[in-house]
Amino acid sequence: MSTNAHPTDVPPGGHLPFRLVATDLDGTLLNPAETVSERTRAALALVAGRGAQHIIVTGRSARWTRPVLDEIGYTGIAVCGQGAQVYDAGAHRLLTSVTLDRQLAAVALAKIEAEVGPLAVAASQDGLEGEVLAGPGYALQIGTDLPVVPVEGSELLAAPIAKLFLQHPRYSDDELAEAARAVAGQLVGITVAGAGVVEVLPLGLTKATGLSLAARRLGATAAGTIAFGDMPNDVPMFGWAGYGVAMGNAHEELKAVADELTVGNDEDGVAVVLERLYG
Repeated sequence: MSTNAHPTDVPPGGHLPFRLVATDLDGTLLNPAETVSERTRAALALVAGRGAQHIIVTGRSARWTRPVLDEIGYTGIAVCGQGAQVYDAGAHRLLTSVTLDRQLAAVALAKIEAEVGPLAVAASQDGLEGEVLAGPGYALQIGTDLPVVPVEGSELLAAPIAKLFLQHPRYSDDELAEAARAVAGQLVGITVAGAGVVEVLPLGLTKATGLSLAARRLGATAAGTIAFGDMPNDVPMFGWAGYGVAMGNAHEELKAVADELTVGNDEDGVAVVLERLYG
């Protein structure tokens, strides 16, 4: 990903430059009110009307993603949990599910705390109905209506999990992720997925992992995919897709690898690009 040149605009009835539109949710498809605006809904309908497909690719678990999907009437396949879950929204079932080895997670967590000091930790449980368990001091900073269950720290790894969330009282998200990778990056994946959301994942798991699986099911190719995102966890997705569009509110790490920069999610940045391409 390099230039900021726009792909060829599409004349009415012309060849589609991208047959798959992949969008992140928080900070991207969702506006600051955590809803999908009417303009963005209309743009997605325009995409469908031209014969292209839309797929949601999010760090949220399937359980956390489903309310948004229900709101916009989305019944297709979604990539959830940072690529761990390929979810059939219409059938409400998981097509794939990847878990984080709990013994490995405990070792990684101990190494990180030995380096940076005590952390506030949450765990996203595996499965369609998996809860997000929040240990002492952990405060979710995205998705204000998303359910979180307070527990004691010892309960976090009691059942199969998809990932861990980390917070530090003094380190920024970027500083915490860098320190975690330095001491545990050979054991687990570490990514920044949003404000106050540093995630510990199975090693090698990214949004690109889930998107490539889902695209194969949809008959789509990487070259025929345009991706929209806002955070470092979207970098692998941009690396896989043929074209990457960073939101105006995006993290600098994602902007650096984007092919195009649109306006922010508060200005319908996804719709601005889709209207140009498919209108």
